[in-house]
Amino acid sequence: MLLRPVLALTLFGALGHAVPAAAARPLHRQLQAAWRLDDAGAEHLRAALVLCADHELNASSFTARCVASTGAPLGTAVLAGLAALTGRRHGGMTERVEHWWAAWAAGAGVPAGRPPPGFGHPLYPQGDPRAAAMLARLPADGDRERLLDAVRRSSGLQPSVDLALVTLRRALGLPCGAAFALFA
Repeated sequence: MLLRPVLALTLFGALGHAVPAAAARPLHRQLQAAWRLDDAGAEHLRAALVLCADHELNASSFTARCVASTGAPLGTAVLAGLAALTGRRHGGMTERVEHWWAAWAAGAGVPAGRPPPGFGHPLYPQGDPRAAAMLARLPADGDRERLLDAVRRSSGLQPSVDLALVTLRRALGLPCGAAFALFA
């Protein structure tokens, strides 16, 4: 899997070690090379990284800042933030979206009485602007539109950044786990 070297380099650098010269390139270009994407794909990655980074103070950022405020090494703060990110109601939501999407595609339908994973972000009752921006950049996809329409009709909910990252992963043919890596 091509994802592991990129995360390993990122963590290696976060722990205070020098990273290879190639890692000095912008992250979206490193990911472009690792995932063998064209320039248009790299621009989708760049936009997703900016949209994920520009999101005030979420649980993983708060955790990392708390650990850093104790004077702990940078790598420890990064690892604490990543640990918080794995929670199923935070970055771990992308894995839940992946499983739900696969079940929906196999005919499971939209669950009744509760929102499916990746819809209805609590901070954005009118819709997650990060998701809207990411989805608007992607080429049309009939399956994605049917999924979004089915959820909107049954619940009125809009997609969250988690659904948008999984959509991006699928659209670019990235490996499983890439949505989480982009969020991280």
